[in-house]
Amino acid sequence: MILYLPFIIQGFCMLVDEFYFHEKRSLPVWERFGHPLDTLTVVICYSALLWGNTGLSFYIALCCFSCVFITKDEFVHSKECSGAEQWLHSMLFVLHPLCFLSAYYLFQKQDVFFLQIQTGVIFLFMLYQIIRWSIPWPIQTK
Repeated sequence: MILYLPFIIQGFCMLVDEFYFHEKRSLPVWERFGHPLDTLTVVICYSALLWGNTGLSFYIALCCFSCVFITKDEFVHSKECSGAEQWLHSMLFVLHPLCFLSAYYLFQKQDVFFLQIQTGVIFLFMLYQIIRWSIPWPIQTK
């Protein structure tokens, strides 16, 4: 059960970030492109595991790239975000590698069904991000 905990906490934090903080302040253009790319790096990491013939070194390299890549917006966030949102982002930065580690252990335990579901949900979330932030919906304020 403990291997699922990082995914649960990260999912909750992502929902708060996306549906509270992002809607509250809207997103500048850079973040509208950057956030789906962040999500894509996660999909790539989990997909690499699911392909099954990915070596551990390659998986670690993908995960390290993702962990560094998601920090790219912090220069924007320091100007655009409240302290509470920045704190939430720091929690997400801590959870990010823990989810990758848990995913690897779940894969080793042959729990691929959970990883398949998780990968699918994250892929759908990425599609949501693309649609939500690329179309000028009436509720956007910026």
